[in-house]
Amino acid sequence: MAHMDIFNDDAFGLVAMTEAVEKMPTVPTFLGNLGIFADEGVTTDVVSIEQKGMTLELIPTSQRGTEPPMGSTDKRSLRHFSIPRIAKGDQVFAREVQNLRAFGTESELESVIRVIAQKQNKLLTEHALTMEYHRLGALQGILLDADGSTLYNYFTEFGITQPTEIDFDLDNASPTAGALKNKIAAAKRTAIRALGGSYVPGITRFLWLCGDTFYDQFTAHSDVRSTYANWEAAQALRGSVGSVFSTFSFGEMEWHNYQGTDDNSTVAITSTQAKLVVLGVPGLYRRINGPGESMETVNTMGLPIYSNLVRDEKRNQWVQPEIFSYPLHICTRPEVLLRGKNT
Repeated sequence: MAHMDIFNDDAFGLVAMTEAVEKMPTVPTFLGNLGIFADEGVTTDVVSIEQKGMTLELIPTSQRGTEPPMGSTDKRSLRHFSIPRIAKGDQVFAREVQNLRAFGTESELESVIRVIAQKQNKLLTEHALTMEYHRLGALQGILLDADGSTLYNYFTEFGITQPTEIDFDLDNASPTAGALKNKIAAAKRTAIRALGGSYVPGITRFLWLCGDTFYDQFTAHSDVRSTYANWEAAQALRGSVGSVFSTFSFGEMEWHNYQGTDDNSTVAITSTQAKLVVLGVPGLYRRINGPGESMETVNTMGLPIYSNLVRDEKRNQWVQPEIFSYPLHICTRPEVLLRGKNT
């Protein structure tokens, strides 16, 4: 039977466990792989976001020799956000490792690490799923907890009216030629105007995350089909238009059939809807990592994730691998978060 003193090995300290998390392969996720949420650590559990509105106005003519009209000071507002905590643990009981090789051999340590790693891998997978859930929430302007309750409504927090949902009229059996392109062009203009000076032609891109029904109706639309049918250079692409969970370009925007969880509800885009993601604008989407709660991590720069091992001090019967993270996913310009529907 493995002796519980093995868990006093340095391999199970806070630093080693945290590094082990960082070395494990990440769970592939579409939004995570986009890399639009830049990680930045802070040393506090509250973060302040300054909102400054720059108002431009025409300068009227004035008589020579008179005082020039004076400009007004732009309004600023500071908003404070408490950083959420995401944490979960599991237990490894002594009976789970009782048939390992004799204490003191290297293979025993490796075997115990393997048992803990199995538990930890599940925790990491659930953490990765939760991070995708938070990213998707921030991209829609409303950050939700696991039970569906609202953590932050960024439209409310920033005093912005949520943009009206765009009706792409995809279920129209006899659409007017060019109607869909016109709706897309109008949506792009709205997004560009919302970005203001942050929009850079050739750098800023627009990606729509589409639910299944929206995507299928969109790719079957006559405007889309006629465009690809008449574009000889796109012969190789024509066959992929409408391919599930893929991306293609149309109307100077990209359209992606978002693949969420297998139940298509826990982490998902509603089947008949689409959400706009703006790419290539630094600082638009942020993930702010708060510091940990242990003596080693308080008041230090926050990391994306921490891992620790808690021991049964009373009966010496179990150890408990735990993961903690303190992420705040936020969109700093909620007015650019456009949304669409099929009808």
